[in-house]
Amino acid sequence: MTSVPTAAVLLIGDELLSGRTKDKNLGFIADYLVGLGIDLKEARCVADDEGDIVAALNALRARYTYVFTTGGIGPTHDDITADAVAKAFQVPIGHHPRALEILLAYFKEIGREPNEARLRMARTPEGATLIENAVSKAPGFRIGNVFVLAGVPKIMQAMMEAIAPTLDKGVPMQSRSVALQGGEGDVAKPLGEIQARYSDVFIGSYPFEGVGGFATNLVLRSRVPASLEKAEAEVKALAEKMTREGTARGWS
Repeated sequence: MTSVPTAAVLLIGDELLSGRTKDKNLGFIADYLVGLGIDLKEARCVADDEGDIVAALNALRARYTYVFTTGGIGPTHDDITADAVAKAFQVPIGHHPRALEILLAYFKEIGREPNEARLRMARTPEGATLIENAVSKAPGFRIGNVFVLAGVPKIMQAMMEAIAPTLDKGVPMQSRSVALQGGEGDVAKPLGEIQARYSDVFIGSYPFEGVGGFATNLVLRSRVPASLEKAEAEVKALAEKMTREGTARGWS
């Protein structure tokens, strides 16, 4: 099997760590990357601290095919992501001519003063290319394997749509889910035996509280359809067996 592109997400913002803002970006990016056949391997959340952003960014970009950052590219004093990215890549930062052009035209159109704060959104590290923002015009940017996106979910999603055609893609991961009436401990040993027979299928066990007590979702993921189908059939048979035995013991 050919190598699969990998990715990390770096969520930036004091408001996320304080709990004031509930992140809605990570789940969207994870789902989006699955559809592109890109494996999301890691996610981190850091405060609006330049040193922390630089350290996290340098660690992630050295390890994965792509890094996606969200947040910190607006007009206020705490929007320091662009500066941190420039420092991580050890390049100067300045106003991108095309970004200035886009913003000046947009501010004129909506009757907004192009003041110094708003024009901060045109600043990018030297060598960066712009990411289109179809929602509010202020662009994101890419430098190396790092994509710097807005924190506002609607804008971030539009930026992901814009960059998707530029990304290397892999074979999308397919998934199946089987519900089991019973706890993880009831199924751990036989499930492990199934996993051992299918090295190209990833099997996860996720407990929840069902109507009749503890229950478990068994999720199978693979890029090999034939293996996925066979493993799913075995897991379904296991779930049916456990349900029959559980019913006899009074689960339901």
